[in-house]
Amino acid sequence: MTMRLIFAGTPEFAKIALERLYEAGHEIALVLTQPDRPAGRGLQLQASSVKAFALKKSLPLLQVNSLKLDGKFPDHARQAQEMISLANADLMIVAAYGLILPRWTLKATRLGCLNIHASLLPLWRGAAPIHRSIMAGDTQTGICIMQMDEGLDTGDVLLCESMSIDPLDTTALLHDRLANLGAQLITKALLQLQCLTPMAQDPLLATYAHKISKEESHIDWNKSALCIQRQVLGLNPTPGAKTLLNRETYKVWHAHAISHPSNPLAQNHPRGYIVHVSQDGIDVQCFDGVLRITQLQRAGHKKMPLSELLKGQALEVGSCFS
Repeated sequence: MTMRLIFAGTPEFAKIALERLYEAGHEIALVLTQPDRPAGRGLQLQASSVKAFALKKSLPLLQVNSLKLDGKFPDHARQAQEMISLANADLMIVAAYGLILPRWTLKATRLGCLNIHASLLPLWRGAAPIHRSIMAGDTQTGICIMQMDEGLDTGDVLLCESMSIDPLDTTALLHDRLANLGAQLITKALLQLQCLTPMAQDPLLATYAHKISKEESHIDWNKSALCIQRQVLGLNPTPGAKTLLNRETYKVWHAHAISHPSNPLAQNHPRGYIVHVSQDGIDVQCFDGVLRITQLQRAGHKKMPLSELLKGQALEVGSCFS
């Protein structure tokens, strides 16, 4: 059975779900996505992935700054309210939209709103569940299809499927796997909607995935190698983990904790001290263990293989990151 849907989403994670729903034959009566944002070095306005797909398929599209009727953009909210009402949809699907859905939106369609959330709720409610699961060292994550209510990711779960997290997964890699799983599960949920049993979340098990702040990018070499590994992988591809060497900023894109038998006195070195350099990586002393950096980018320069970077940079044993 196909449905008449409103879809609200913004990034690539949401676009994959929208594409799958469109291909499944559901009628997309309206697409909501955030306004174009400045991006790239020139800070030119850039359309979201969801907008690009909607335009490609000539789907009705609305971009507003807010859906709150009593907020800073009441005209935007009233316009959205009118268009959502005129869409006469069965259901609203929400995936990484990025705007708060007020009470009126939850009742604006016949069957309410379903959310595609990238965690095993009630774990990692909030804005950055993929980043937080990697940074916390979780071994499992997944997708939950949730019936939205007025709380923050507090609604009943209709469908859920777990997925393993590899110790060296980046947010980019895990995002892509979860996006595909989310697209599969929302399509499955619509097919089985009348048969699904809502499962209430246990609030005592809830954790919150705070939005990633710029301050979290800087590497503190006084932390353990494993902790820094998770930071580096969790902040890839954005905003990236940063460190300083000779007052110059470097972005660390990939790294992993290692044992370092060739340097038994490593613990006597200051934190951030480069204990070994080779084509395999740059080994850096941490509070507990050694971190091997395998992808490093100099600020203001293009990404390049580590072997190429080492040819032009004096990253030598005895130098010290800070």
